[in-house]
Amino acid sequence: MWLRVLGSAAGGGFPQWNCDCPGCRAVRDGTRPGTPRTQSSVAVSADRRSWFLLNASPDVRAQIEAFPALHPRPGRETPLQAVLLTDAELDHTLGLLLLREGRALELHATAAVRETLCQGSGILRTLERYCPVDWHPVVPGVDVTLADGLSYRAFDVPTRKAARFGPGRAEGRVVGYRLTDTRSGRAAVYLPGVQDLGAVREQLRDCACLLLDGTCWSDDEMVRLGLASKTARDMGHVPMDGPGGSLEQLATLPVERTIYVHLNNSNPVLLDDSPERRAVGERGPEIATDGLEVEV
Repeated sequence: MWLRVLGSAAGGGFPQWNCDCPGCRAVRDGTRPGTPRTQSSVAVSADRRSWFLLNASPDVRAQIEAFPALHPRPGRETPLQAVLLTDAELDHTLGLLLLREGRALELHATAAVRETLCQGSGILRTLERYCPVDWHPVVPGVDVTLADGLSYRAFDVPTRKAARFGPGRAEGRVVGYRLTDTRSGRAAVYLPGVQDLGAVREQLRDCACLLLDGTCWSDDEMVRLGLASKTARDMGHVPMDGPGGSLEQLATLPVERTIYVHLNNSNPVLLDDSPERRAVGERGPEIATDGLEVEV
């Protein structure tokens, strides 16, 4: 099984168009080393010919162009077989509208996510005016075959984050995906949004590669920088550092390799020379960049 990090930043990308935080400023003017990133998405394949997209970011067109394996074949045939959604957030779903030129789109999403896309943001209803959408209901705990040699099992990710629009119920609003190479039995987990790692600990057991929520370094990061009034946990993300942070919890998790994805522009680990970046490296996890490829 192969995974390609198409985009490694959180919503808004890095640098974010309207942000002058220290990281965005430094990467724009070149005063400190840092790599621009597009918004979070991953592609997975069992044969490097048929690919499945995990979330469809607003940068999906540029991400496809940057990855030759996703380029079209004669007659507008595409290697992209389906899109799997972890939630209904705009930075994970706006890219669906950019896929409207396809003959059809296979979409895997929970009933709660589909309801939000239809009755909340309206993205799915708009998309259906351009191309047929084949909805595959995602049911946590159920194994689903994607292709020969590749399957997934979604799991519910509890969240206390208030629903912006759509159903108020928590069940199915956010899921993670455990992807399995059915030939080797090795698994990778895609978890770009999680508020409490302890709540999903069992889903990470014997995981060869964990693509983990790295939105913020500290819980009050956005508040201290004057960028938001909510903490990381208020926004549905476990911070990396501090008591109960993901770095602390990873020390006791049975995971072979951890790669932080969904990195917010405010996170100091995006600067290569930052002490926070060094601290992560010393503990073992990696910081994703766009284009990173992983074989599981």
